[in-house]
Amino acid sequence: MLISVGWLHPGQERSPPCVLRANQRPPLFIQFLCRKYRLEASPDLREFFSLNLRSYTWSTMTSPQLEWTLQTLLEQLNEDELKSFKSLLRALPLEDVLQKAPWSEVEEADGKKLAEILIHTSSENWIRSATVTVLEEMNLTELCKMAKSEMLEAGQVQEIDNPQLGDAEEDSELEKPGEKEGRRNSVQKQSLVWKNTFWQGDIDSFHDDVIQRNQRFIPFLNPRTPRKLTPYTVVLHGPAGVGKTTLAKKCMLDWTDCNLSPTVRYAFYLSCKELSRMGPCSFAELISKDWPELQDDIPSILAQAQRILFVVDGLDELKVPPGALIQDICGDWEQQKPVPVLLGSLLKRKMLPKATLLVTTRPRALRDLQLLVQQPIYIRVEGFLEEDRRAYFLRHFGDEDQAMRAFELMRSNAALFQLGSAPAVCWIVCTTLKLQMEKGEDPAPTCLTSTGLFLRFLCSQFPQGAQLRGALRALSLLAAQSLWAQMSVLHGEDLERLGVQESDLRLFLDRDILRQDRVSKGCYSFIHLSFQQFLTALFYALEEEEEEDRDGHAWDIGDVQKLLSEEERLKNPDLIQVGHFLFGLANEKRVKELEATFGCQMSPEIKQELLRCKASLHADKPLSMTDLKEVLCCLYESQEEELAKVVVAPLKKISINLTNTSEMMHCSFSLKHCRDLEKVSLQIAKGVFLENYVDFEADIEFERCTYVTLPSWAQQDLRSLRLWTDFCSLFSSNSNLKFLEVKQSFLSDSSVRILCDHITRSTCHLQKVEIKNVTPDTAYRDFCLAFIGKRTLTHLTLEGHIEWERTMLLLLCDLLRNHKCNLQYLRLENCRLTEASCKDLAAVLVVSQQLTHLCLAKNPIGDTGVKFLCEGLSYPECKLQALVLQQCSITKRGCRYLSEALQEACSLTNLDLSLNQIARGLWILCQALENPNCNLKHLRLKTYETNLEIKKLLEEVKEKNPKLTIDCNASGATAPACCDFFC
Repeated sequence: MLISVGWLHPGQERSPPCVLRANQRPPLFIQFLCRKYRLEASPDLREFFSLNLRSYTWSTMTSPQLEWTLQTLLEQLNEDELKSFKSLLRALPLEDVLQKAPWSEVEEADGKKLAEILIHTSSENWIRSATVTVLEEMNLTELCKMAKSEMLEAGQVQEIDNPQLGDAEEDSELEKPGEKEGRRNSVQKQSLVWKNTFWQGDIDSFHDDVIQRNQRFIPFLNPRTPRKLTPYTVVLHGPAGVGKTTLAKKCMLDWTDCNLSPTVRYAFYLSCKELSRMGPCSFAELISKDWPELQDDIPSILAQAQRILFVVDGLDELKVPPGALIQDICGDWEQQKPVPVLLGSLLKRKMLPKATLLVTTRPRALRDLQLLVQQPIYIRVEGFLEEDRRAYFLRHFGDEDQAMRAFELMRSNAALFQLGSAPAVCWIVCTTLKLQMEKGEDPAPTCLTSTGLFLRFLCSQFPQGAQLRGALRALSLLAAQSLWAQMSVLHGEDLERLGVQESDLRLFLDRDILRQDRVSKGCYSFIHLSFQQFLTALFYALEEEEEEDRDGHAWDIGDVQKLLSEEERLKNPDLIQVGHFLFGLANEKRVKELEATFGCQMSPEIKQELLRCKASLHADKPLSMTDLKEVLCCLYESQEEELAKVVVAPLKKISINLTNTSEMMHCSFSLKHCRDLEKVSLQIAKGVFLENYVDFEADIEFERCTYVTLPSWAQQDLRSLRLWTDFCSLFSSNSNLKFLEVKQSFLSDSSVRILCDHITRSTCHLQKVEIKNVTPDTAYRDFCLAFIGKRTLTHLTLEGHIEWERTMLLLLCDLLRNHKCNLQYLRLENCRLTEASCKDLAAVLVVSQQLTHLCLAKNPIGDTGVKFLCEGLSYPECKLQALVLQQCSITKRGCRYLSEALQEACSLTNLDLSLNQIARGLWILCQALENPNCNLKHLRLKTYETNLEIKKLLEEVKEKNPKLTIDCNASGATAPACCDFFC
């Protein structure tokens, strides 16, 4: 809380109030005043200082203090920086006195003098805001931090209706007597309802924290932000239930309480949920529909557009086709138009272009919104952060041990933890797990899936054998209909159309599963979108009642096949999660729990219908990465291993990009049943493993830490590694799995060691392994160690910028020398190998009896490197057949070494010299190609230097050696593919 304290010095007028935070020690000068006038600093201070809990005020810094701070900041600027500071300062809207002052004095002033000029010509408000703004523009990070700390952090900033910092027109006009007060008084009753709408139960302070955290980013709500001449368009976006509407309504409350900027004289709250049901009207009728007493004043109000704030809440609720908002744009506020056209015109600034706009929306409407708004400020509302969720759990449980256990269980499920950014979901989780703990039950299985948690929550609200199947069917019908219609609010006429009675919903209203609007009693909404999706899935899973007269009512709900179709999900992304929940309800144990609680029957055909829909994915085309993730997610949600076996059985090759721990869990659950799987292509995003990508205190003794005392990143990493261990068991348990590719992946030391541990096991039968562009660099070393003595390995690719190529080469040489080694294909592309590396490889070529293909493409080995390789090729023991030296900085000299080796009847049959500046070296090479001892059958010479003379030379070579194939086509635009003849 901020406490604003004003004081009176004897014989003086009231001074600017100072700001104290709760539990904060009073500043020294206040303590001095208390001693001087024999006052107690607390609590009797209240008797001598006036309290003002709502006004935004400046800090206690007096003008001399401000001048000293400003002078200190400006004197740290060098000559050029001070010149830039003045230039940027002049670009700001200046206050009257400073604007009239001779600018030549400012230009000639040093830091100290400039501080004096600003202090004597500008308000403290303007100086503080302008200083921070200019320093930010100059990217002087440290000075900007100092300015904010010294000039802003001591207190909030008082908004002053300064025409020079705000809109220039009509700011000096006075309102008609009572006009402002009458307008504000007309919404006082509504404001009380708003307060009750979003500050409920035990989450009031948490909502308040979320609001304050986001409010500071909204320019016209943050008193520290200098105003500008152009109107603001602020877009609050984020998933359902994280506080967008709460923040929008708080803006309206602040306006009714006179806590918004004085430049906002009028404010209108436009709820798209309600407006979507309106027919064509004029914009004037639109904004006055709730305030008929304002109809006569509308023209004069709209004439002051720069003084109006429009809050457009829930733009995604308009339910218009893509692109519809930008059609038929209208600028006449008296003309009758459909509501979407009017709102589109407002957002496009065809209607009232000088008004300030605050828009809230879920992500699905952002694309259309981007086509409308001009220079918007996008603010993502994130709801509860991790620390908020932890604090909420501690407050809800009371017992710290229970709270932290429940919190860790939710955090172990990344999908559920993400949903926890919505306060309503946190309440559901806490309510469910606390009840289980009180009964002595193990809550861990409940948190494995979102379906399991929501089902347990629903069943825990009613006694077993409640016989509420009719009510549950009505509730699920309501959820399904509204979700397909993309409505978050249902009205009484919607219930009537569906044949649902309010009495059917009373039990769910009493338990906050369904909520009734406090203003419009006939409006209903679900506790959260995710629970509405769960109930929609329940609609499909429940067996239809015999007496259910579907034809007698207007239902617009697709069947299961339509629900799972890609076309419908593109139109309505909310259906995706419904499919997940539907698979979750195919679990036999969950079915029994539902039947026991509500006395309902689950559809016996639903599991077979799900199987048919997912089987069709295999039949039409190979699974894409997105489709595969979807299938694996659904199977994990089901927790039915027999179902997983049937669905993944046809898979032979998969490509998966792991972006979070949830996807890792999904893969582990299902792929272990995929017995015919032969190839896995794996990509791991940054952030899955944190060990090598965070800064931590060097003095932390991890060996002595318990799980609770570990840093949060380490706790998260431990969870990831446990799941990774389970996933990697796939490679040591599936005898048919022969090919592993890991590319563009952010691994960690620990995750690499776990994977290598499974690769080294005798039950791992990998034959081909490709490691491409992974971090950390040490991963390549660990993989090489793991491959030593691996009998099954025949193909190995290592690709990427490796800092310690020498160490890797030595390990590879040990691998090739090992008597158990059967490696035939070795590809080391773009690994920063040098000529010294080739010396080590040449020695191996002599002793290795298995290696037949070697690729060193895109390594700067040069002519000396080629010389070393040719020395190895000259030995009769060398078995190498294919050598790729594409883009290896080879010149004429290197061609001479190769020519000599080829004429000595070496084993080489395939050679790639593409993209090397060999120039005249080709003539030397052709001498070897014409030699009868040359065994070369395929030569690639793709180069950008081809000319008629070279073509003629190569044609002569082909005539003399008809068994030789020469590829010399220049691609021109792109480099040729490496090693397409290599494997």
